[in-house]
Amino acid sequence: MGAAVSNWTLARAVSKLGQLGVVSGTGLSHALIRRLQDGDPGGHMHRALSHFPLPALGQRILDRYFIPGGREADKPYIKPIMDKLEGEHESEELNIASNFVEVFLAREGHDNPVGINYLEKIQFPHLSSIYGAMLGGVAVVIMGAGIPIEIPGVLDRFAKHAAASYPAYVQGSEKAEQVRMHFNPADFREPETPTTDLERPAFFPIVSSGVLAKTLTRRSTGSIEGLIVEGSRAGGHNAPPRGAGEFDAKGQPVYGPRDEVNLQQIRDLDLPFWLAGTYGSPERLQEAIAEGAVGVQVGTAFALCEESGLTPGIRRTLVQQALEGKAIIFTDPKASPTGFPFKVAQLEGSLSDQKVYEDRKRLCDIGLLREMYYKEDGSIGYRCPAEPEAAYIAKGGDPAAAEGRKCLCNALISNVGMPQVRPDGRSELPLVTLGDDVAGIRRFCQGDSSEFSAADVVNVLLEKA
Repeated sequence: MGAAVSNWTLARAVSKLGQLGVVSGTGLSHALIRRLQDGDPGGHMHRALSHFPLPALGQRILDRYFIPGGREADKPYIKPIMDKLEGEHESEELNIASNFVEVFLAREGHDNPVGINYLEKIQFPHLSSIYGAMLGGVAVVIMGAGIPIEIPGVLDRFAKHAAASYPAYVQGSEKAEQVRMHFNPADFREPETPTTDLERPAFFPIVSSGVLAKTLTRRSTGSIEGLIVEGSRAGGHNAPPRGAGEFDAKGQPVYGPRDEVNLQQIRDLDLPFWLAGTYGSPERLQEAIAEGAVGVQVGTAFALCEESGLTPGIRRTLVQQALEGKAIIFTDPKASPTGFPFKVAQLEGSLSDQKVYEDRKRLCDIGLLREMYYKEDGSIGYRCPAEPEAAYIAKGGDPAAAEGRKCLCNALISNVGMPQVRPDGRSELPLVTLGDDVAGIRRFCQGDSSEFSAADVVNVLLEKA
């Protein structure tokens, strides 16, 4: 659901309806400090931080980033220090606080569970982010775009406020080598910090094959409570196709029978599972249940509802495209710096337009998708395939890996109305991801209206339950 598209407002609305509302855990530190620099409309960030069990930490963030009345529209946002392998105390503080804030606000006013979704590929913030979400009382942690074998053990340790580590990879001259990130909650302890055990959230990894699901259940360092089984028609990052790497006439990767999940292998694991990827209709929900699933994961419909974090202009344009049968979703094999295919909604004025993309000056100043590499002196450096090509190549990057890459970090946070302003006065532009299910958005709209709510989505999906 991108950065702050599935925000606390949307997750709270869904959870209050008796379903599992899930906040996106991507880029939350940047969302928090940009909301504060915009004057904290509604005072929500202040309200959440007033309940933060690390009040001195929260006050430091307010002192550093809050601008009463908001920054001037033509002024750039103050940027935080980038996350690093060794752990930057300031960025870790932001991760703890921002994840707490998002979960706290999503849980406010009801007693139903709330989840959070992380990308395994965005590794540097993992540990501090998860601890912050657990301080906020998150009930479920979901993770995709990787093989998160060690996350269950991390959850076990953080429930006891114990130190934990997690593997990351540094690209060597021939292959990637494993190193470890470390995080100790005791380094951030304050007098108000709870000492009793935290509730250990359930863990639901996102899988795209029965083999991966089996590997996770056998090798995980702790318990797995359920599985999200996601197909290639879901929005965001998709697993690469298995096989020889064929492309259609438009340049999209071709998925075939080998990419279909063997649901019998999933059922054999005897875990609850949810199906994802074009399951946002009552008929598809019933199909999923008939296959043994306990439910479905829905993204596209909620991304386009009124409570979504997408700016109203973007959201309404995309809904109108869908109603007119003009919505186009392109599975871009190059856009994401991760190397995974990434579904992109074609939207005029966004980075989905090749001319607009080419007009943007490449840079990397958020750095969530950077990769590590060994420098000639043996120290660790950082690079991103979406940074300026010359800089990436100078760091030993493969020129082919930089071709067509888009800065998802800046683009996704622009989707929710907080674009960075550049020295020439230009603002970063959006790049929206949706799933193929966008074609069916009409089912949630009443009459001629292009507006619909989270409640409309839930009510339609459950009408045949």
